[in-house]
Amino acid sequence: MKEKIIVCISCYYKGYDFMDEMQKLGNRVILITSENLKDKNWPWHAIEETFYMPETKPSVWNLDHLVQGFSYLMQTRKADAVVALDDYDVEKAALVRETFRIPGMGQTTHRYFRDKLAMRQKAEQSAIEVPEFTAVFNNDEIHDFTQRVPAPWVLKPRSEASASGIRKIRSENELWEALNALGDERHLFLLESFKPGDVYHVDSLTYNNSTVFTSASQYLAPPMQVSHEGGVFMTKTLGKDSVDFKDLNHLNSLLLKTFGLKNGATHTEFIKGKEDGKWYFLETSSRVGGAHIPDLVEAATHINIWREWARIEDALLKNKEYKIADPAGHYAGLIIALIKDQNPDYRDFESEEAVKFLPIDHHIGIVYRSDDPDIIQEKLNNAAVRIQAEMLSILPPKTKPTS
Repeated sequence: MKEKIIVCISCYYKGYDFMDEMQKLGNRVILITSENLKDKNWPWHAIEETFYMPETKPSVWNLDHLVQGFSYLMQTRKADAVVALDDYDVEKAALVRETFRIPGMGQTTHRYFRDKLAMRQKAEQSAIEVPEFTAVFNNDEIHDFTQRVPAPWVLKPRSEASASGIRKIRSENELWEALNALGDERHLFLLESFKPGDVYHVDSLTYNNSTVFTSASQYLAPPMQVSHEGGVFMTKTLGKDSVDFKDLNHLNSLLLKTFGLKNGATHTEFIKGKEDGKWYFLETSSRVGGAHIPDLVEAATHINIWREWARIEDALLKNKEYKIADPAGHYAGLIIALIKDQNPDYRDFESEEAVKFLPIDHHIGIVYRSDDPDIIQEKLNNAAVRIQAEMLSILPPKTKPTS
């Protein structure tokens, strides 16, 4: 069957397995990435050509220049698919597809996977629970929201490209100070109710409008003796027979159909409200989860999301049938933390359950697997305590890595 040309767009170093699998399936891979990633360990054996874009600010490219450059690329090569490997690249890929009429997600659908305001509006219209929210365009609507919805609130960027991050707001005066400080960037934010609760992530694959694979996991807080220090990221998978898994599987499938996703990988987050036990949709993205979540998923299910996504794209391009293997039913846990040394000494963490040590400079990263969820929790807790006592580098903000 005739080889296809796949153009991968990424402003982060990721997608090694995707590009490797695409090449193994008999396709030609072209990579467009940021200039500052030239020296990364890309799968050079699988990449036929690489083009570099300067960043105007972190993760941001001049989109006019991207389109102009792509027009020259198309003069001598016909791109059959354009794939965004990171959340920041979804908009770039949609623009290129629309401009050059390449099949795949266009600019209208892409907003549901990048713009948190569009996500919430679409979910709310489809009777999917979301925290109470409002756009911050109009002063009267903002005031009305603050009278209806009690503080605290969360002021957050509609996409991650904004210069400012998420901010918890405790009063109306504090809110107006924050909005005024945003100046010309105010329209890039939204305001929503703060919902305390446990946060979960659902990592899935969709083929021909059907969700063909789902993994659900819960983000974990470190044990009490280390939680005040911050800097430790943990998550663990849920058992497929659990009520939480079944709820999340249903919600995720409903959401993706509502948002119009036809094919590809997604990473979606929900919160289980502490006060009412309800599930609330937080955000979604049309890409593979970050923070080494694919390693967690593969340990539990033996499914490599990056490679399966490549097989889906290959099947669509070549009009072949696609079928995914039945996932294994293990439990898995992941812990990552910033540490003092460039390369951690993993000898004290070796065990039957430690199935992968992640090679990340100045970080320790461990993936655990077991058929007993209690063992996973115990391993994560013990590792967190040891890392905090002996290895943790600094006290970063208490937020999880990009996921």
